[in-house]
Amino acid sequence: MNGIGLLLAIGLAFIHAFVSKLNVSKIIPEHRWISFAGGVSIGYVFLEIFPELSHAQKELEHSAIPLVAYLENHVYILALLGLLVFYGLDIWASTSRTLNQATNNIDRATPVVFWIHVAAFAVLNIIFGYLLQELKDHTLMECILFFIAVALHFFIIDHNLREHHKHPYDRYGRWFLTAAIMGGAVAGQAIHLDKAALSTVWAFLAGSIILNILKRELPDENKSCFWSFIGGSTLYAGLLLWK
Repeated sequence: MNGIGLLLAIGLAFIHAFVSKLNVSKIIPEHRWISFAGGVSIGYVFLEIFPELSHAQKELEHSAIPLVAYLENHVYILALLGLLVFYGLDIWASTSRTLNQATNNIDRATPVVFWIHVAAFAVLNIIFGYLLQELKDHTLMECILFFIAVALHFFIIDHNLREHHKHPYDRYGRWFLTAAIMGGAVAGQAIHLDKAALSTVWAFLAGSIILNILKRELPDENKSCFWSFIGGSTLYAGLLLWK
């Protein structure tokens, strides 16, 4: 495994395993750090994800993958599919938690929903881990900026999954996601997909990232700090443009 890919995989795994359990709100008010993280994520979406989707569209236009080659704007369809799948899972987890609390007085989703929910995010982590191989030709600054955006994203995902699933997430879920990111990184060294296939998995991943950012990392007006959001997006966008 290339050195930078290994370091990034270990760092992102560390977020799931340990860092996300830290109670940041004791140091920084929740509305401030979530708004800052949301600003960073929006900068990442507009300056990295959207351009990458445009590049992926060009790759898929010449794809030999059955059906995909006959669809127009297929990369955006795949991104939309990723967004819809994870939106549906989030609604399902919220509904399960509400019903479980009403019927059993247990404030978390049912075990079946928990495992399906975590398994879906594990698939995303495998994709993330696999795509780390693509960073081997990037500069150190680009890798650091990528890590910051994804680490903040993982931190908030953990925060949300812990809220839905409580103790089962801490006992099992976070370790499952930790293993997934490392497994994907190892797979990236053993399995090499062509550019069209990479574009396909990236598009699905991008759709899920966009959904998670819009739903979880952009707090409503009562729980947000506009200046922290502006600060996060401006700082991250400036670093991306300066790199």
